[in-house]
Amino acid sequence: MASETTAEPSEHAASQYTTTSDRLAARLAIHAWNTHSEGWFSWAGSRIPKRGSVLETGAGTGQLWRESPPLAGMTKDLALTDFSPAMCVELRKLANEIKGVKVHVQQASAEELPFDDETFDTVVANHMLYHVDSPDAALGEFWRVLKRDGTVVVALNGMDHLDELLALGDKVGRPSTIRKQARITAETAQEALVRNGFKDVTEERFPGHFEVGDVQPVVDYLSSLGEVGLERGQKEVIEREVGEAMEREGGVFRVTKNMVLFTARKR
Repeated sequence: MASETTAEPSEHAASQYTTTSDRLAARLAIHAWNTHSEGWFSWAGSRIPKRGSVLETGAGTGQLWRESPPLAGMTKDLALTDFSPAMCVELRKLANEIKGVKVHVQQASAEELPFDDETFDTVVANHMLYHVDSPDAALGEFWRVLKRDGTVVVALNGMDHLDELLALGDKVGRPSTIRKQARITAETAQEALVRNGFKDVTEERFPGHFEVGDVQPVVDYLSSLGEVGLERGQKEVIEREVGEAMEREGGVFRVTKNMVLFTARKR
C-alpha cells in the first residue's frame, strides 16, 4: 500500500472524505476567523455566473450554495457532483432545501463527468482540483460539458496558504500532504486553463487573512489531517505554540490566507 506521502491525490482524498464529512467540517471551521468582512462562500458565490445550467464538481457538503446569493430566478438547473458517497448524502439534503431551482446530485469523478457535451453554461470547481490525479483531464472534462462560450470558475490555494498552521502540523508530526501531492495550484492555474482550451482568464485573490482567537480550531484542523485524533503530547505542543503566538500577536494566531478565484471562458 502506498504511504500517505506518496499516494495519488485521489487515494488521499478517498481516505479522507469517502465515509465522512467531519474532516471537511473541521477544516472549514477555520474560516470563521477570516478577517475579511465577507466569508469565502458568499464572496466567491457572488462572482459565479448563475444563468442557465450550472454544474459544481467536487461540491463537498454544498456549503457554497448555502451561503452564496439566492439562485431562484437566475439558475434553471444546478447539478452537484462529488466522488464521495458521504458528501453526496449531504448534497441531497441541500437539494431538498433549495427552492425554485431544479437540483440534481450525482456521485461522479471530475475526470469522468457523466454528462453530454455542451450541457452547462457554468462549471464550478471550488478547491477540489488538487484532489484529482490529472487536473488536465478534469479541465478537459469541464471544457467538454460547457456550452460554447460557457464559463469555468476555479478556486485554488497558493503555496503559502495556511503556512503557519501547516508548519505547526509538521512540528507535531501531523503534516498536510496537499502541498506535496498537488498537481495544480494558484501559481500554475492560469497556464493550465489556457492549455486546456480556455480564454480570457482572470484571477482575484480573496482579501485578508485568518486571526484565530482560540486554540481548539487549530487542534481540530490538525487532527483532521490524520486517521486518528491527536495524542495528548501533540495537543500540548500546539497549545504552547499557539499560546506564544497569541501573546506576540495581541491575542490571535495569525495565519496566511492565499485563496484565488479564477474565471475563464470556453475557447
